[in-house]
Amino acid sequence: MAELQDKRKVRKKGIQLEPHQVVLRPLVTEKGVYHSSELNQYAFEIHPMATKADVKLAVEELFNVKVVKVRTQTRLGKPRRYRFRQGYTKDWKKAIVSLDSESRIDFF
Repeated sequence: MAELQDKRKVRKKGIQLEPHQVVLRPLVTEKGVYHSSELNQYAFEIHPMATKADVKLAVEELFNVKVVKVRTQTRLGKPRRYRFRQGYTKDWKKAIVSLDSESRIDFF
């Protein structure tokens, strides 16, 4: 039974992303700075095809920290107007990563 579970973890459908491809950029906002200082949570813009497991591995490898929990959101693009044309900004994916109490990430 354990062998079947190990094989499921190894075999993954979809594309394989490198850690620097998963995390596109950190989101540094007022709310994000508050969460990082008080709750030890950090927000990142991530690749739309990335999963929670991909994000966890990427953050642990890139920043050398211990990740406790990952929450993701798919954000829809906003309607925008340019001169006489209507359009939308692109859809994007956001991850909120909770770190272990001993771990910290310094962006500044």
